[in-house]
Amino acid sequence: MASSEGLATIRSWEADDAMDLPNLVDMPGVERVGGPGLNRIATVYFDTATLTLAARGITLCRRTGGTDHGWHLELPAGGHRTRRIQAPLGSSDIVPEELLYRVLPFIRGAVLMPVARIDTGRCTRRLYGPGGGHLADFVDDRVQAVAVRPGTPETAWREWRIELVHGNGDFLGEAASTLTSAGLNRPVQDSELARALGDSYPSGRVSGAGTPTGNGSALDVVTAYLDRQLGEILALDPGVRMGSPDAIHRMRSATRRERSVLTAYGSLFAKNETNRLKAELKWLAKILGRPRDAEVMRERLRCRLQGLPPALRNGTVTGPVEDELGTSYNVGYKAVLQALETLRYYRLLDNLEQFLRLPPAKSRASQPARKATAGLVNKQAKRLDRAHRAAARAKNGGAGDAALHQVRKDAKRLQHAAESVQGIHGKRARKLSKAAHRFQKILGDHQDSVVVRAFLDGLTNNPATPEIALTAYRRVRRAEERAAHSAKKKYLKARKRSSGLRLPH
Repeated sequence: MASSEGLATIRSWEADDAMDLPNLVDMPGVERVGGPGLNRIATVYFDTATLTLAARGITLCRRTGGTDHGWHLELPAGGHRTRRIQAPLGSSDIVPEELLYRVLPFIRGAVLMPVARIDTGRCTRRLYGPGGGHLADFVDDRVQAVAVRPGTPETAWREWRIELVHGNGDFLGEAASTLTSAGLNRPVQDSELARALGDSYPSGRVSGAGTPTGNGSALDVVTAYLDRQLGEILALDPGVRMGSPDAIHRMRSATRRERSVLTAYGSLFAKNETNRLKAELKWLAKILGRPRDAEVMRERLRCRLQGLPPALRNGTVTGPVEDELGTSYNVGYKAVLQALETLRYYRLLDNLEQFLRLPPAKSRASQPARKATAGLVNKQAKRLDRAHRAAARAKNGGAGDAALHQVRKDAKRLQHAAESVQGIHGKRARKLSKAAHRFQKILGDHQDSVVVRAFLDGLTNNPATPEIALTAYRRVRRAEERAAHSAKKKYLKARKRSSGLRLPH
């Protein structure tokens, strides 16, 4: 059985041991109830010694018996929904790789171990709607649980549960109302793991920042944005480890956004703290950038080479490009995987979370968000204006390319700063962010051309390069020169249309 993934929507209630089942056909939309399916299920929950996963509402277990035997990972997905990933049973004490990768950014080097064992007698009845559609399952569980930790008493309980299959949220709500009317008025507040662990279960969940408002503080804006980007990093980490398409690029973008906002709003915080975080984020972005840059360059050159005459599209021409950039990607990706296993990376995640829990904020961070953020975002817009003027003064060639690259970096910082206040400044912030994004995208094409030309120069300067390959590379280089010139013109035109954009104070 291959691993599988999906969302589960569930409502649960406590039931007394002697309580009779309600008449399930009374639920709106239910026309038929399937016969009871009886199973005996044994579940072993795994976590760290400090219950790191439980503190985040994440559960990892191995289940035998029933229809869903195997390893299960459940992550919160909002409301009554849970994101479930299942893998084959395999070994009883070795977490499958596809699940382990998903918890590594949370456990950060800690060891996973059994923390609770639960035995369940389960009776499942399928609820069918008009036409035989399988709406949901009604589950009657009788549970016995024991924590692995000494001193925790064994517990037992009964609960009823409705789990959606093909029914919708309206059906779930109506079914819940039917059960409540029948006297079932005690929703399950705790998971079975929480019941098994008793007082040792973490009392508080690791939660994210709230939604900032114009009447709130500037600090709320920064922490909310940083929290979203940290969430992106944690969510993308498994994909990077498993080689998922675009995961490296998106994780690198999230680290850059974190760094941009720490820079843009740096005056609100203790300088030493923000500088330390920015340095570590820069390190991570640089590591992620190596395979990503090789990937981008390879795709760009593949397109260029594909546009050459057939006589120049052979292995003699394409081979050196594929070999060198393929090696660069592989070496870079290996370095990424090694970095994600380091204490340095795990410490960075810890420090980002610590920054959000206890921000090293100055008193000015408590200023009203609308006015304070407008001034700081506009400061980034002025910085971009200065970079543009410097690029206009720079001579063509290396100095001009470097100046335009600086414009791109400043445009990206402005884009991220404006993104952070879209919920407060609305249309003006979206317009500013969109303009900055347009600048950096155009100049990104210019910078890609600069890098590709340097790479081609290395190939053409190699005495061993065959004449046919030299001809091809020179033609591609000329095409890249034209592309760079076109990108510069495009940027100047876009800049003329969007210069002077600011947020109102």
